[in-house]
Amino acid sequence: MKIGWIEISKKKYGGIIYNNEAQNALAKYFDIELIVFEPKIFSKIRYLKIPESLFYLTKLKGKKDVWIRDFYSMLTMPLDKTNGKNIVIVHHDDFSGFPLIVRPIFKIAQKFFYENLNKVDAIITVSEYWKNYFLNKGYKKVYKIYNSFNVNNFNISEKEILNFKTKYNLLDKPIIYLGNCQKAKGVVEAYNMLKDLNVFLITSGRKQVKMPAINLDLDYKEYLILLKSSIITITMSKFKEGWCRTAHESMLCKTPVIGSGLGGMKELLEGGNQVICDDIKKLKNQATDLLENKDKREKMGEDGYSFAKNFTKEKFEKEWVDLINKI
Repeated sequence: MKIGWIEISKKKYGGIIYNNEAQNALAKYFDIELIVFEPKIFSKIRYLKIPESLFYLTKLKGKKDVWIRDFYSMLTMPLDKTNGKNIVIVHHDDFSGFPLIVRPIFKIAQKFFYENLNKVDAIITVSEYWKNYFLNKGYKKVYKIYNSFNVNNFNISEKEILNFKTKYNLLDKPIIYLGNCQKAKGVVEAYNMLKDLNVFLITSGRKQVKMPAINLDLDYKEYLILLKSSIITITMSKFKEGWCRTAHESMLCKTPVIGSGLGGMKELLEGGNQVICDDIKKLKNQATDLLENKDKREKMGEDGYSFAKNFTKEKFEKEWVDLINKI
């Protein structure tokens, strides 16, 4: 069986990581081709990158048994010259985290997206929230396949933590991790609420917003050590998340999480008995409560780990292979 998986980016954010893991799982059983339409001419111009990729997508052609698409390749599906069944993977359908100037364009694009969804053979979501979202819109062929994680990656020693803290000069105060350095992740609001605490406030990844928090651009191993070194992880996303890999990874590190709980994140936080902050004004009190209560942190850490460890690569692989065979 031949599968074509269509992307417009190779950047390693949550959705692409999920997609890569699905591609690797399917490659064990099927002939899968990754087809990436990254911008070439306007790769450095933020608001022209997507239109350029959309233009390339209209030129897509060929025959596969199954095509696996994202939001963008769904927009151009009626214009391309492909033959085969179609699956769309939807991590979330909320563009409220995008800049105000482009939101009206995405609102229009969503209308085309929803219309084209009627033509696909399966809609894949990553949480109960988004599965119900599309079912309630009247779509029938909706499936849920959760994220997966290799639990062995989270075996981090005290020596690794000490070396990490020494390397980045983080020894004399507790660490609170605020998430990826993006406005949509709520890091600015979280920083402003917590800046008076006697802690290190840290963001990670490419710095996409200017703020006084420490920002560390780390590889994946050091990122996990940061999570393990943190006394609390804050995930105050301002948009409806598909799931929230940062929160899940923190729970696998036995680091307690306070999150906005928007979208699929609520299912994750509730499942692991973590803290949902539905009002940013409550964040400081909730964080202070955890800082001052070691027993509560340890209980949340164990509860979070007990829930998060069940999302295995073996289960993920089986569900993807079964779905492809079913389609």
